[in-house]
Amino acid sequence: MAVNAFIFPGQGSQVVGMGRDLAAAFAPAREVFEEVDEVLKQKLSRLMFEGPAEELTLTENAQPALMAMSIAVLRCLEKEAGIRIADRAAVVAGHSLGEYSALAAAGTFALADAARLLRIRGNAMQKAVPPGLGAMAALLGVELDAAESICTEAAEGPDGHEVVSVANDNGGGQVVISGTATAVDRAIEIARGRGVKRALKLPVSAPFHCALMAPAAEAMREALASVAVNAPVVPLIANVTAAKATDPADIVAKLVEQVTAPVRWRESVATMTALGVTRFIELGAGKVLSGLARRIAPDAEALSCGTPAELEELAKHVG
Repeated sequence: MAVNAFIFPGQGSQVVGMGRDLAAAFAPAREVFEEVDEVLKQKLSRLMFEGPAEELTLTENAQPALMAMSIAVLRCLEKEAGIRIADRAAVVAGHSLGEYSALAAAGTFALADAARLLRIRGNAMQKAVPPGLGAMAALLGVELDAAESICTEAAEGPDGHEVVSVANDNGGGQVVISGTATAVDRAIEIARGRGVKRALKLPVSAPFHCALMAPAAEAMREALASVAVNAPVVPLIANVTAAKATDPADIVAKLVEQVTAPVRWRESVATMTALGVTRFIELGAGKVLSGLARRIAPDAEALSCGTPAELEELAKHVG
């Protein structure tokens, strides 16, 4: 029998139209979107369904929207197919903001609190660095050690030490770096000189998961202190340690650290595999994490669920 990990996507998976068919087909999805709209005092669901894409992509919107999408899929699985995380998952994990989705799915946060926290997180991350001063880049065809070496050299630049470090170790030879724009540009040039397959700047509005995000980490420390935090019904594999987390105080500390620390996704998938996971189920928008799971853990099954048809298929497969 398959051992399941439920995994939840991060920023970049958002797309105009996400959740629209789900809401049309299932009352539980509509209820999730209505609750998030009410909590945020914004028609976020309309933005998800109709766009415009530029507004949906804004960090302050994309983060709660992706969480709402993931939880809508989960509620449909629970209420329409009888598939509950507490019964069917060995662990949960999420990529960056997806960690909040995973924790909401596992009962650590109420849906309303997760939406509020992600709105605060999105705003704080956006405001932490003035526009244009930070950047991120993807290095493709490189492993973690080589990427760290490139960042160390690039950070030493002509004007003294600047910030550039690994932001996401995604696996499959994909490492994302983040930091001061000039240092990221230097890292791209160094990477190309070292034969890295591809090195390209990402169209993001802030340098996530690096030391420049320290003001946002403090904002999250304050925000997390004001919400109820329950033990998850199944363990979380945390971004910052790639290890199990179940204690509420420990989870909060890791969520604060997560803002400036790299997302250790490759190691997280390896940890889940070592714990016996044989099937990764991505809930929400896109198929990024299920694709990465296939590359990191080729012997495991990887599924994604974000539409009524995929939900029906998953219910037959897992149910």
